[in-house]
Amino acid sequence: MSEKVSQKKPLDRLVVTSYTNGIIGPSQTMLGPLADGGTLVTGTPPGCWGPMITPAFQGGHEVTKPVAIVGAEIGDAVALKITRISVTSIATSSGVMKFVEGRYHDDPFVSKFCSECGIERPASHVEGIGEDAIRCNNCGAEVNAFRFSNGYVIVLDHENQISLTVNQEVANRLAGKASEMSALPELAQQHSILSLARADMPGVAAHMRPFLGNIGTTPSRDLPDSHNCADFGQYLIGANHQYGMTREELHGAKTDGHMDTNSVREGCILICPVKVPGAGVYMGDMHAQQGNGEIAGHATDVSGETELTVEVIKGLTIEGPILLQNIDDLPPMARPMDCVQRQKARELGLKWGQLELEDNGPITFLGSGENLNAATENGLNRAASVTGLSYDEVRNRATITGSIEISRLPGTVRVTFLCPLSILDRMGIGHLVRQKYQL
Repeated sequence: MSEKVSQKKPLDRLVVTSYTNGIIGPSQTMLGPLADGGTLVTGTPPGCWGPMITPAFQGGHEVTKPVAIVGAEIGDAVALKITRISVTSIATSSGVMKFVEGRYHDDPFVSKFCSECGIERPASHVEGIGEDAIRCNNCGAEVNAFRFSNGYVIVLDHENQISLTVNQEVANRLAGKASEMSALPELAQQHSILSLARADMPGVAAHMRPFLGNIGTTPSRDLPDSHNCADFGQYLIGANHQYGMTREELHGAKTDGHMDTNSVREGCILICPVKVPGAGVYMGDMHAQQGNGEIAGHATDVSGETELTVEVIKGLTIEGPILLQNIDDLPPMARPMDCVQRQKARELGLKWGQLELEDNGPITFLGSGENLNAATENGLNRAASVTGLSYDEVRNRATITGSIEISRLPGTVRVTFLCPLSILDRMGIGHLVRQKYQL
């Protein structure tokens, strides 16, 4: 936290509607400070596709400027209690991506250039609709480094929480007023992906279930916002652009805010590591819906509003997020037993001479890695390190009282299990677990 920010009077409520243009890290001036226990409200533009097709961006998202939290020091954690998530976009577009070779160095999310005039990260504008609509301001050449191999345009019904993909004629009409349909915030710098008007699968109805794909705390060195994770982040390892780094540097700096975990939604509690003074809470990449795995590589990026309260957890040193999921999102084996079930468990114990019945509660550790196996091992190791349980006991608990679930391919998973409340108390989060699950 900068000295200037730390000297300001703490705020009980802060509204953030400004963004970082793709880079997060210590170079970003923090807003606030927000008091411990304060309320943070944000309005965010869509994540991946808009920034991807805007060559000036050096990251795949457009997240909020970071917010300093009073009392958050390196080695602590910050609990983000999400009280409201609402979608404001009327329509969006997404699909499976492919790259346009010759328009980027190393990584098309980070280091784009105009293949005609050679300008790095050129300013650009939208001219017409379709895949060739993104044009270089300097020379007028088509400059988009991405294409859809299969894509769709989808309209959203907020009241009934459903959506529907549309045909080409409707997609073209929406493209003509793309910014309005995307509900791009005033200070957003991205082009709307609706301008590309790719409509390959009309007539598909889907449930809406909004969540945040990138939310957390500032990494300890500057990096692209979409690469604040191990799987996307691996493209920074050995890269020739200014954000290139070693594997050790990446894993030491990142906070795994970009996790595309569909249970990071209204009602959950996300506990994040503090790797810079003040924590630097940021968020973005809201999705209208997404199944486990985000198998297409991208989901339905939307503008939206989020409200949450913050709580500093002193002395809880973690490398990546811990999630207290809503009951409906917990794997069945990790849902706490009710009073009747616990009484039956006591009776079963008495029958066999087992008098002790453990008091426990659900906890989810996020793991990330280059692939799913590496991510699973990472999540298990994080759980063992923080709880003090052995690695093999965590495996056993995740087997009979939890689950391993894919958040995103190729390498983000959820490791969930029932953990003794005495351990959760020692970690400093027992009160959150008891409140969340009414234990």
